[in-house]
Amino acid sequence: MIVSVIGLGLIGGSIALDLKQRGFADKVIGVDNNPMHAHQAKKLGIADEIQDLRTAVASSHLVILAIPVSACIKSLPQIMDLVDQQIVTDLGSTKEQLIESIANHPKRKQYVPAHPMAGTEFSGPQAAHSGLFDGKCSIICNPEDSDKEAVNMISDMFHTLQMRCVYMDAEVHDRQTAYVSHLSHISAFALSLTVLQKEKKDKHIFELASGGFDSTVRLAKSSAEMWTPIFHQNKKNIGKVLQKYIDTLQQFKDRIENDDLEGVDDLINEANDIRRVLDEKERNEAETIKNAKRIRRA
Repeated sequence: MIVSVIGLGLIGGSIALDLKQRGFADKVIGVDNNPMHAHQAKKLGIADEIQDLRTAVASSHLVILAIPVSACIKSLPQIMDLVDQQIVTDLGSTKEQLIESIANHPKRKQYVPAHPMAGTEFSGPQAAHSGLFDGKCSIICNPEDSDKEAVNMISDMFHTLQMRCVYMDAEVHDRQTAYVSHLSHISAFALSLTVLQKEKKDKHIFELASGGFDSTVRLAKSSAEMWTPIFHQNKKNIGKVLQKYIDTLQQFKDRIENDDLEGVDDLINEANDIRRVLDEKERNEAETIKNAKRIRRA
């Protein structure tokens, strides 16, 4: 199995490491338009070889796109033009526009739209590490539009990464990621901007910041190169979700200003139910890792 990974940053680099280490790929070919990233990826053992796009596609059984969604929507049609029997997948955070870009392509069935729900605020090959995807959820969109063999290969790939697979419509995926991924990044960016504005007048404000602030704004370190295109491609869903978020913030503002302590209590107690959701998520992740290890041993 020869796998080409296009984009050797956090996501592409991490997937390349584990596919090789866990026996899914015998050889990993790296492609990156940043020569420094390509050099680092080779030096770090992320890729066995660095090749140009055309050569890499021709040499591979599986092609993985791990590049920003704005670049992916331009590159995917070009890559589909190059494939023969190869299977192609991507790891992007938005899906509707990407799928639409090759909806009528004669090789459409060899493409499997995917999105592993994992990541950090860091970027570049140096951020890549083994185990990034362990226990997490991976989404495969519109599987009925892809060859069954192709879907099975991508499912096997995610199982090798110790992930559980969920299959859903691309429209549903984009709507739900607006809630659980895109909104959290916008919130972190907004909070960071708010405090940085204050910091211009009060240089000591960050001396007061502790763990709660650090964990809340961690995502604000994420790159604009990655997130601006995501917000643009999913603007329809993000606009609706942001309005709901703004409405909830307004509820807090109104109740606090009106000394409605019982109302504030109600909002906080209702929000505390997130503990149940996160505990269940943690149990699912642990069970996914346990099952994946059992399958690999077998």
